[in-house]
Amino acid sequence: MAEENVSATLTIAVPASTVFAVLADPATHSAIDGTGWVREPVDRALLTEVGQLFRMDMCYGEGYRVINKVQVLEPPRVVGWFTGQEKEDGELEFGGWNWRYDLRPLGPCDTEVTLSYDWSAVPSFIRDRGIRFPPFPPDHLVNSLHHLAALAKASWLVAGSQ
Repeated sequence: MAEENVSATLTIAVPASTVFAVLADPATHSAIDGTGWVREPVDRALLTEVGQLFRMDMCYGEGYRVINKVQVLEPPRVVGWFTGQEKEDGELEFGGWNWRYDLRPLGPCDTEVTLSYDWSAVPSFIRDRGIRFPPFPPDHLVNSLHHLAALAKASWLVAGSQ
């Protein structure tokens, strides 16, 4: 693959603020995930600032834990994070790949959402390990967007009934 990123876009019939609220809650990430690898959030605080760390338990082969660092957060338009690991000595190591959601309101109740996975900053010592990027078929991004749409619609309906 010549490109070092993949993305998918879906229009969701929900306001951008509702979509963003779902994305800013780590407790929803396992339900959004299109790969089935994301399990439970270790850190459950809502994402509120650049630099914030949040850990997720994962399952791909043997279980493991990742640490994410919020890279961009502009409610209700953009949220993105780098993914890495916490070493045994407590040092954080990020691999150079990131996830990003860009939200574009198309009116009061429609939002175009683009999910991107970018691995252009992965250093050679990681690439030399033979890790394939992306480590999943690109259609997993589309799956994630459809999961996000279902969660955002449910959240919006619940909020509207209160």
